Amino acid sequence: MFDQSKLDETRQARDKWQETTLRQTTDHRPERADKFITISGEPVNRLYTPADLSDYDYMRDLGFPGEYPYARGIHATGYRGKLWTMRMFAGFGTAEETNQRFKYLLEQGQTGLSIAFDLPTLYGYDPDAPEALGEFGKCGVAVSSMADMEILLEGIPLDHITTSMTINSPAAVIWAMYIATAERRGIPKDKLGGTTQNDILKEYIAQKEYIFPPKPSMRLVVDTFEYGSQYLPKWNTISISGYHIREAGSTAAQELAFTLADGFEYIRWGIERGLDVDDFAPRLSFFFNAHNDFFEEIAKYRAARRIWAREMKETFGAKNPRSWMLRFHTQTAGVSLTAQQPENNTARVAIQALAAVLGGTQSLHTNSMDEALALPSEMAARVALRTQQIIAHESNVANTVDPLAGSYFVEAMTNHLEAQANEYFERIEKLGGVIPAIEAGFFQREIADAAYRYQHEIDTHQRTIVGVNDYVSNEPLSVPILEMDPQGYERQIVRLERVRNERDNSATQAALKRLQDAARDNANLMPPILEAVHSYATLGEVMGVFRRVFGEYREPVIV
Repeated sequence: MFDQSKLDETRQARDKWQETTLRQTTDHRPERADKFITISGEPVNRLYTPADLSDYDYMRDLGFPGEYPYARGIHATGYRGKLWTMRMFAGFGTAEETNQRFKYLLEQGQTGLSIAFDLPTLYGYDPDAPEALGEFGKCGVAVSSMADMEILLEGIPLDHITTSMTINSPAAVIWAMYIATAERRGIPKDKLGGTTQNDILKEYIAQKEYIFPPKPSMRLVVDTFEYGSQYLPKWNTISISGYHIREAGSTAAQELAFTLADGFEYIRWGIERGLDVDDFAPRLSFFFNAHNDFFEEIAKYRAARRIWAREMKETFGAKNPRSWMLRFHTQTAGVSLTAQQPENNTARVAIQALAAVLGGTQSLHTNSMDEALALPSEMAARVALRTQQIIAHESNVANTVDPLAGSYFVEAMTNHLEAQANEYFERIEKLGGVIPAIEAGFFQREIADAAYRYQHEIDTHQRTIVGVNDYVSNEPLSVPILEMDPQGYERQIVRLERVRNERDNSATQAALKRLQDAARDNANLMPPILEAVHSYATLGEVMGVFRRVFGEYREPVIV
């Protein structure tokens, strides 16, 4: 992109600047530190010039918005045509309580639903199971059967709004409950739009909410690909998630590389099933973290789009440009929130959200200031949503497409992150692929090492966290905390017992038997799962069938 003689002139001018203007300044006023690094520990140069992009090719590496390789975004008009979806993650206690929160957020201008489920639901247990004791509704809403799903979605226009569901091991079952609820209302499957997270690989890598061994878990994921491509053309059957990898302590490069490596693994499994890559790849979506390092995060999103486009086109032979487009949701970094001076979290979230927007996200969740203390209060959730709305309507950053393109710093960092990701892809390949690398503890060790380095920097005051290890205040907390219905658990158990008593139990048991037979065979499991949930089989009963057939996974000890 740059003429070689001009690059030489730039280098000479830079050297002269360093010997004169810079030296005069630093002799009088030294810099704040001996070195400057990103949150990921990568060095940041004092200055970036065209010399840092000496082999940069505009059309190859950047191009235009809406065109391959999509570094500048997947839509030609960016946010000039449509703003990102404002999708606030919400869920707590009973289905009734969460339904009220959904309606409140929609009234406040939210444009998409995002459902958080509690731990028993995430692990596939009914709330009266011994394993679920004490965890009802604490980190999300409890959904035990389609009866709960019907209440959770009461009054929500499912054919006019998209819904994201953060669910993984039981994803196929919870998705079936959503589909069945819509069908009971007379809404056809092909009118439903949304996303199931359904990313089991990152569970083994980071979040640890796996249930079954990798192979049967991957079978369930591919079953949803196959079923969705046939019957739910508007539904994203997976959201491949780097968010939890980053929350576990990874660097930006690790989040980027491990997430895309997982994505490529899902593509391979879909192809091995016999699916045409262009039949299912356009409905794969991604979910990234937005951390505090503003420019590193923006570069991460841009590198992700470019890597995905090239691999889908050149390695997997996808012909449909929609298969090349990396579409992603972003959530601000929960791990960055502090219980100390929680009002400071509002500023952190605003910076992180702005990075996501400048990076070209398709939808966004902004965390609430009080989430290091409890589930978000109504007031805190409103402020978090208003943060997005202020960025959208008052900052004017959405007026032009990819405004930071061409920045020497941003483009150099984008290139650097892509190079780091490619190095990780090679290392994973040498280990035999994603699942062998998981079983060898590769991802886990890499993340643990990065998390240790970052925490060590905080503990030794090499890195400042405002209100935690500097600018500390002893003032008492004054943030209102959400209080859940103390009788919610009892009401949930009563409803669960009513479902078990009032359903046609012979039909339910017959459906569960057919599901068990299908699980032992090679059939797609979505049809028998749908039959079971339509008969009001509970989540625990359906997942119990799979536990008996597939077994439960125990992670090997990593040393």
